[in-house]
Amino acid sequence: MDQTLSYADILKKTVQEAVVNQPRLQAIKLYPVCDTESGHFLVLATGWTKQRRMDTILFHARLVEQQIIIEEDNFEESLTQALIAGGIKKEDIVTHLEPAFTS
Repeated sequence: MDQTLSYADILKKTVQEAVVNQPRLQAIKLYPVCDTESGHFLVLATGWTKQRRMDTILFHARLVEQQIIIEEDNFEESLTQALIAGGIKKEDIVTHLEPAFTS
């Protein structure tokens, strides 16, 4: 089995489900961005909160070779844990706090 393809599928599914399952308490919309060619998977949040415009990345992961590099994970219930539950090996996940890759 091509593990890179399966990891991309798990990332895409996790990001898309995270957007669907979020409560809509404020005028903020969440958008999944899944670019399998470049290996970038994001959740963007845009809208208005307390009279202020919001445009931020809630989650950003990169798929590099056989590893997933978590650049941002600002979900209350970590998407990193959801990726592990979805079938990604814990040892194949590197957080942005660990200096492992520079690409």
